[in-house]
Formats: sequence, structure tokens, C-alpha cells
Amino acid sequence: MSSAAKLNTGDIKYTPTDGIPSLKKAIIKYTEENYDKVVAPENVIVSGGAKQSVYNILYSLINPQDEVIILAPYWVSYPEMVRMVYGVPVVVTPEDGSFYPKMSDVLKGISSYTKAIIVNSPNNPSGVMYPPEFIAELVEFCEKKGIYVLMDDIYHKLVFDGRTAPSCYRYTKKDIESTHVVVINGVSKLYGMTGFRIGWAIANRQLVEIMSNVQGQITSCTSLILQAAAEGALTGLQSAIDSLRMTLENNRNVMLQELHSFTGVKTTKPDGTYYCLPDFRAYSNDSVKLSELLLKKALVVTVPGKEFGMEGHLRLSYATSIKDIMEGVARIKWALDPNSPNEIYIGDRKLVRDWQ
Repeated sequence: MSSAAKLNTGDIKYTPTDGIPSLKKAIIKYTEENYDKVVAPENVIVSGGAKQSVYNILYSLINPQDEVIILAPYWVSYPEMVRMVYGVPVVVTPEDGSFYPKMSDVLKGISSYTKAIIVNSPNNPSGVMYPPEFIAELVEFCEKKGIYVLMDDIYHKLVFDGRTAPSCYRYTKKDIESTHVVVINGVSKLYGMTGFRIGWAIANRQLVEIMSNVQGQITSCTSLILQAAAEGALTGLQSAIDSLRMTLENNRNVMLQELHSFTGVKTTKPDGTYYCLPDFRAYSNDSVKLSELLLKKALVVTVPGKEFGMEGHLRLSYATSIKDIMEGVARIKWALDPNSPNEIYIGDRKLVRDWQ
């Protein structure tokens, strides 16, 4: 039944804490089709967005002083979530200066207190997708050591250049009840349903049961109307996904073309997602001040790399029009290039370059 139908019939009551059966059925089918993994309803829990799924997992797993490895660059919420459950975030930054971690980097962060590793690939904010070889090494190591691998796969189908994200289940010999791999996903990015706040986690039954107890005390359940909408997205025509992916890939290409003509800016080509994370250290090592300058003077919104564990970088989004991408980069060039004219017009607005 659609969201509208449920509203018309007054079907707006509480739902099972772990999600309505029909949505869980759709998630099970999605998992089989995209991960080649058959799971049961008891392995699925629906939450208020992938973000709540991650937090519920951490709340269920982490004891005070347990360590969680976070691969930099990382989504800003990961370290804070770990701290909120009294765990210790251990940030691992690739030693070679790239956005692609190696197992040797991870091993330097491992200790007897390591309880979990959070993996977000394709990655927000960099857009890079970790190689299958790295995922394989990581999963095999963690299964052997009893360390949980939390795969935040929210962008896993927004991958470019004809590539696909590898299924983490491919690299474990354990069944769903004994694996330490947990997959998190949702409808926010793939279907552009960010405000619907529906995400889910796939895990062993024991962990799902604990997460359900946690969620039951915090939010009771997610909205029936929004769960019905998420079910409709998962079971409806999927052509919109290809359309979105192709649009984003074209936008990425334009963004890279514009940035490559910008002297001093180094950009790692995104493999997917909505974002890139250019290196602006030729202009400033303080990404917060640089972001503030671009906002106030050039009227361009960027996110400081410091928030993602990558100082001197700025996250730029290409989830917009080609016109906005080209104009945004042009404004950044104008603001940072010492040879730029002192004044430019953006529509009827005059921007004055009155700083050094």
C-alpha cells in the first residue's frame, strides 16, 4: 500500500520497532540482488536513516574505552558518534597522502581495544571507492580477529565509469549469523529521499535484536508513511537510479575539467558519490578560514576539509546544475587568484576583492 493510500485509510499507527514486514521484504530482495546474499527478516532492522543505523550499531557494540577505527577522510559524524557512546575514535590516514588506505595503514591503528572499523566506500567526502583487494584484506582480517566491519554503503550504486562497488560479503566465508560484517544502507542518496529518513542495517540476529531494543527505547519506530514510501522506491521502476548516476558522472567530469584549469589545486578523481575533495593547500593550510572567505567574499558554499580529517582541503558538491558548477569554480578562482580583477558582477551583485 502506498503512502497516500495509508493516509487515506488512516493507517498511521505504530509499526514494529524493526520495520514493517513489506519493507523488510523489499530490503531482503535488494540485498540478494545487489550483494548476492540471502538474509532473513530477523537480519534486518529499519531505522530513521542510515545515520541512526550506524549510531544504533555503535551503541549496541561499544563499551567505554573500546576503540573504533575510522578511515580518513571520513564522514563528520563518525568520530562524534563513537565519542557519544564513550568509545575512542582512532583515525587512520593513508600514509602515502592519498585517499586510498592500505591494510598496512589500518594495522598501525589496531590494538587489543579495537572493536570495529567503519568503512564508507564510495566515500563521502572524497568520492573515492576503495579497491576490492583492500576490502577483501580488511574483511578477512576482521573476521579472523573478531572485529566488526561496519560498511556504510549509502553511495554503493552511485559509481561511475562503468564500475560497480564490490560486495563485502564476497570476501567472507562465514554465514550471516556468524559474520562480523554489518551493512548499512538507505534511500536518502540513491533515490534523492534525504528528508524521508529511512535507512537499514543487515546483521546477525543477535545484534539486530539488541539494536531493536535500543531503538525501541529511543524512537519506538520509524514513520509508517515514510516506510511505505521507501518500499515504493525499492520496488518501483529503477531507471531513475541510472539517470541520476549518469547526471552525476557528467557533473563530476565538468567539475574536474574546471578544477584542472585552476593553478595550484590538486584533485583526486571521484569514483562515485556527489562530492570531490580538492587540495587547496597551495592557497591556505587553514580550511576553515578558506571556507569562510569563499562564503563571505565569493558567495560559494564549501565544507572545510578539517571536518573530514583532511586539513587544507575543501569538499565541493557537484549535485547541482552544470551552470552552477562552472560559476562556482569561477568564483573560487576569482577569490584566490592574485591576478584577478578587483571587482566582478554576479548578476546584479557586485563582488569586491578587498583582501590579500
